[in-house]
Amino acid sequence: MPKKLSEVGGVAIQRRHRATCHCGAVALELDLPDGIVNPRRCDCSICRRKGAIVASVPLSGLHVVQGAEHLKLYQFNTNTARHYFCSNCGVHTHHQRRSNPEQYGYNVGCLEGVNPYDLPNVPTEDGVNHPSDSAR
Repeated sequence: MPKKLSEVGGVAIQRRHRATCHCGAVALELDLPDGIVNPRRCDCSICRRKGAIVASVPLSGLHVVQGAEHLKLYQFNTNTARHYFCSNCGVHTHHQRRSNPEQYGYNVGCLEGVNPYDLPNVPTEDGVNHPSDSAR
């Protein structure tokens, strides 16, 4: 059963919720009709350095509404995942997932009004032993 959060720390998750980087140059709108679904951490080499809690939306559920010119792309290893961050403040906003390229993972800490430290019991996925690597 997926974990679905309709509010975090007293903040209601809107069906279309705004997310921003720290400096505000980049703004996203996320389609979250079920709230935040299955928030998690990952222990792969990049995620453990970012420390972000992420959740996912379909590619059609994330819209860059401001600052696309400030987004920078970072790729490594298999160059499948596409990690985006603000070139001004350096905050990771979202990434196109390696394990499911039809989804974006978004940084829950970028959701307006949401403090990710208010999320209870956030599981950590084993990104060191990525499921895509077992196919090799």
